[in-house]
Amino acid sequence: MRKLFVQLSIFSVLGVAAVAIKWLPALWLYVVVVPFVYLGVVDMIQKKQTIRRNFPVVGRLRYIMENMGPKMNQYFVESDLEGRPFSRNFRSIVYQRAKGDLDTHPFGTQMDVNEAGYEWMDHSMTPVHIDEIEIDQRIILGKSRCTQPYSASVLNISAMSFGSLSHNAILALNGGAKLGNFAHNTGEGGVSPYHLKPGGDLIWQIGTAYFGCRTREGDFSPEKFQETATLDNIKMIEIKLSQGAKPGHGGILPAQKNTIEIAKIRGVEPKTKIVSPSSHTVFSTAAGLLQFVVELRKLSGGKPVGFKLCLGNRSEFVELAQTIISTGIRPDFIAVDGGEGGTGAAPLEFSNSLGMPLNDGLAFVCDVLNGYDLKKDIIVIASGRIMTGFHLLRALALGADMVNSARAMMIALGCIQARECNANTCPTGVATQDPSLSVGLNAEAKTPRIFNFHRETVHIAMEMLIATGNRKLTDLKRSMINRRVSMHQTLRYDQIYPDVEVGCFLNGGDIPEQYKELVSART
Repeated sequence: MRKLFVQLSIFSVLGVAAVAIKWLPALWLYVVVVPFVYLGVVDMIQKKQTIRRNFPVVGRLRYIMENMGPKMNQYFVESDLEGRPFSRNFRSIVYQRAKGDLDTHPFGTQMDVNEAGYEWMDHSMTPVHIDEIEIDQRIILGKSRCTQPYSASVLNISAMSFGSLSHNAILALNGGAKLGNFAHNTGEGGVSPYHLKPGGDLIWQIGTAYFGCRTREGDFSPEKFQETATLDNIKMIEIKLSQGAKPGHGGILPAQKNTIEIAKIRGVEPKTKIVSPSSHTVFSTAAGLLQFVVELRKLSGGKPVGFKLCLGNRSEFVELAQTIISTGIRPDFIAVDGGEGGTGAAPLEFSNSLGMPLNDGLAFVCDVLNGYDLKKDIIVIASGRIMTGFHLLRALALGADMVNSARAMMIALGCIQARECNANTCPTGVATQDPSLSVGLNAEAKTPRIFNFHRETVHIAMEMLIATGNRKLTDLKRSMINRRVSMHQTLRYDQIYPDVEVGCFLNGGDIPEQYKELVSART
């Protein structure tokens, strides 16, 4: 191909010259020929890409198609049930609810109800009327231990930092939270002016790098923490132990997204790649974590404090539960993130091959807390691909008290699942720090979409709840959710995840077989 390109280039240059001798306007052909030859020569000289080197000019099409492929798939290849991580059906329902458009579905389900993995809820022959229930059923965090407990919505915005998202995206998210009276998790990047300006409730996440409350050396600063934690907007504090998309790995902020403004908020050098430590320096044991909870609760003026994790080593969580018993220190909440959770940037292997999926991790955490009779004292929050009312109810049936959603909120803002969050090239202005792209996202116009999506999702969840014959979210049970495991077999969730008797780990009661070894080993 290289030889052919050289031959064609020589022929084109000389051919145009020959024609121009007889017909001078032919020289205009050089407008096409010269750039073609120039690009080809550049391709042959460069040493980074073999395809371009061996196939001058033509080889560039490979990289163009590679870049455009995912975008083209969305519109010309994917069916309604395809697309990863979210299908067109799920993305469409979020768009419709966010915009206030018609969100009903014609002609019946497109899902194969006989395929393994299909799930459904049991409905009642005598459903409850919608006017008989309270739509906004709040969850109180820290009511027995905090001087400033917080009344939370059942659905809130999960952790996404300023840095991962643009300033306009943060403004719209928090504005929507303000309108809808629900909470907005800051992510580990610290509290920015864009989190504070709209006035929405905030959950301040404290990561391993202690952004927003760190010393110059990168250690935790109690003074800086107290200064921010006592702000009226801050309603809860979340200690980030790990996240589902990259458990055991610190947060990642690519250099191109680390602007001067973001670096100032985080207390780091601008235009550098920032990778948070994989673990905290303030504590290294379960007892240390709980003491940190106590310290942050005190420094914040008595606000609810808990921690977020993606479940990994089961025995470590059992040890944590036993430490809670022995110390008497209760966190106000535990947020369980699933291995299918989202991220702005992560190594592929961490996203694909580390971290327990939400259903399994959530069930385990709730079972252990019940086994030690701790569930009544600790609110459990679930996050990980929660997009619809059914996803919300399924998490609550497994034992969660409330849920957080991140990517659904991004889609409500206009995200098209381009998957360029780590490249600073997000075409919708949601996950970029490029001013030429972020300016396209109008925060004022997008704020109502966040409000609408939250309102409609909670409402449809409550409509599904009353269809089951129940009035309260706390009435949900694992036995109400069904899953097809094969063509000829279905199981209820209480068969897949058997309920654990409250207090059985303490009094030697009927301990399920899968927990006996874990509990006895730690005991």
